[in-house]
Amino acid sequence: MSDSMWGYQPTTGHTAGTDLTGFKVEATDGSIGKVDKHSDDVDSSYIVVDTGVWIFGKHVLLPAGTVKTVDQAEEKIYVNLTKDQIKNSPEFDKDKHVGDTGYHEQLGTYYQSHRNI
Repeated sequence: MSDSMWGYQPTTGHTAGTDLTGFKVEATDGSIGKVDKHSDDVDSSYIVVDTGVWIFGKHVLLPAGTVKTVDQAEEKIYVNLTKDQIKNSPEFDKDKHVGDTGYHEQLGTYYQSHRNI
Protein backbone atom coordinates (compact mmCIF):
# COMPACT_ATOMS: atom_id res chain seq x y z
CA MET A 1 0.00 0.00 0.00
CA SER A 2 1.30 3.43 -0.86
CA ASP A 3 1.89 5.85 1.99
CA SER A 4 0.50 8.57 -0.28
CA MET A 5 -2.98 7.06 0.25
CA TRP A 6 -3.15 8.88 3.61
CA GLY A 7 -1.90 12.27 2.41
CA TYR A 8 -3.27 14.97 0.10
CA GLN A 9 -1.41 15.17 -3.18
CA PRO A 10 0.19 18.59 -3.84
CA THR A 11 -2.02 19.01 -6.94
CA THR A 12 -5.34 18.82 -5.03
CA GLY A 13 -5.36 22.48 -4.04
CA HIS A 14 -5.93 21.63 -0.37
CA THR A 15 -4.10 23.66 2.24
CA ALA A 16 -3.57 22.01 5.62
CA GLY A 17 -5.67 23.74 8.26
CA THR A 18 -8.51 24.57 5.88
CA ASP A 19 -11.86 23.46 7.32
CA LEU A 20 -13.52 21.13 4.80
CA THR A 21 -16.57 20.38 6.96
CA GLY A 22 -19.74 20.84 4.92
CA PHE A 23 -18.00 20.70 1.53
CA LYS A 24 -19.93 18.68 -1.07
CA VAL A 25 -18.18 15.53 -2.28
CA GLU A 26 -18.30 14.50 -5.93
CA ALA A 27 -17.44 11.02 -7.19
CA THR A 28 -16.42 10.58 -10.82
CA ASP A 29 -20.08 9.90 -11.64
CA GLY A 30 -21.97 12.28 -9.37
CA SER A 31 -22.54 13.72 -5.92
CA ILE A 32 -22.18 11.41 -2.89
CA GLY A 33 -22.75 13.69 0.08
CA LYS A 34 -21.02 16.19 2.37
CA VAL A 35 -17.94 16.17 4.56
CA ASP A 36 -18.91 15.41 8.15
CA LYS A 37 -15.35 15.58 9.50
CA HIS A 38 -11.80 15.55 8.23
CA SER A 39 -8.21 15.26 9.35
CA ASP A 40 -4.97 16.81 8.11
CA ASP A 41 -2.82 14.59 10.34
CA VAL A 42 0.47 13.64 8.71
CA ASP A 43 0.25 10.10 7.23
CA SER A 44 -3.36 9.85 8.43
CA SER A 45 -5.33 12.48 6.47
CA TYR A 46 -8.90 11.64 5.49
CA ILE A 47 -12.43 12.91 5.02
CA VAL A 48 -15.57 11.32 6.49
CA VAL A 49 -18.52 11.70 4.14
CA ASP A 50 -22.14 11.69 5.27
CA THR A 51 -23.90 10.12 2.29
CA GLY A 52 -27.35 11.12 3.59
CA VAL A 53 -30.25 9.31 1.95
CA TRP A 54 -28.13 8.14 -0.99
CA ILE A 55 -27.03 5.01 0.88
CA PHE A 56 -29.29 5.33 3.90
CA GLY A 57 -27.19 7.59 6.05
CA LYS A 58 -23.99 5.60 5.78
CA HIS A 59 -20.80 7.43 6.65
CA VAL A 60 -17.67 6.54 4.69
CA LEU A 61 -14.05 7.35 5.44
CA LEU A 62 -12.06 8.31 2.36
CA PRO A 63 -8.26 8.51 2.64
CA ALA A 64 -6.87 11.85 1.45
CA GLY A 65 -5.10 10.04 -1.40
CA THR A 66 -8.48 9.49 -3.09
CA VAL A 67 -9.02 13.26 -3.36
CA LYS A 68 -8.38 14.61 -6.85
CA THR A 69 -9.25 18.28 -6.35
CA VAL A 70 -10.49 20.61 -3.62
CA ASP A 71 -12.43 23.56 -5.03
CA GLN A 72 -12.41 26.16 -2.25
CA ALA A 73 -14.61 28.63 -4.13
CA GLU A 74 -17.36 26.09 -4.85
CA GLU A 75 -16.80 24.21 -1.55
CA LYS A 76 -16.56 20.89 -3.42
CA ILE A 77 -14.17 17.98 -3.16
CA TYR A 78 -13.70 15.73 -6.19
CA VAL A 79 -12.54 12.16 -5.55
CA ASN A 80 -11.11 9.54 -7.94
CA LEU A 81 -13.77 6.95 -7.11
CA THR A 82 -17.16 6.01 -8.53
CA LYS A 83 -20.33 6.02 -6.49
CA ASP A 84 -20.39 2.20 -6.51
CA GLN A 85 -16.80 2.00 -5.26
CA ILE A 86 -17.72 4.28 -2.38
CA LYS A 87 -21.01 2.48 -1.72
CA ASN A 88 -19.18 -0.88 -1.54
CA SER A 89 -16.38 0.43 0.67
CA PRO A 90 -15.76 -0.91 4.18
CA GLU A 91 -18.17 0.51 6.76
CA PHE A 92 -16.93 3.58 8.62
CA ASP A 93 -16.19 2.66 12.22
CA LYS A 94 -16.07 5.75 14.42
CA ASP A 95 -14.44 3.77 17.21
CA LYS A 96 -11.62 2.32 15.10
CA HIS A 97 -10.69 5.15 12.74
CA VAL A 98 -8.36 6.82 15.25
CA GLY A 99 -5.30 4.85 16.26
CA ASP A 100 -6.27 1.48 14.75
CA THR A 101 -3.59 0.78 12.13
CA GLY A 102 -5.31 -2.44 11.05
CA TYR A 103 -8.46 -0.51 10.18
CA HIS A 104 -6.44 2.03 8.19
CA GLU A 105 -4.66 -0.79 6.36
CA GLN A 106 -8.02 -2.39 5.47
CA LEU A 107 -9.35 0.91 4.09
CA GLY A 108 -6.08 1.75 2.36
CA THR A 109 -5.95 -1.63 0.64
CA TYR A 110 -9.57 -1.30 -0.56
CA TYR A 111 -9.12 2.22 -1.95
CA GLN A 112 -5.66 1.53 -3.41
CA SER A 113 -7.17 -1.27 -5.51
CA HIS A 114 -10.07 0.95 -6.67
CA ARG A 115 -8.34 4.20 -7.58
CA ASN A 116 -9.33 5.61 -10.96
CA ILE A 117 -6.06 7.41 -11.58
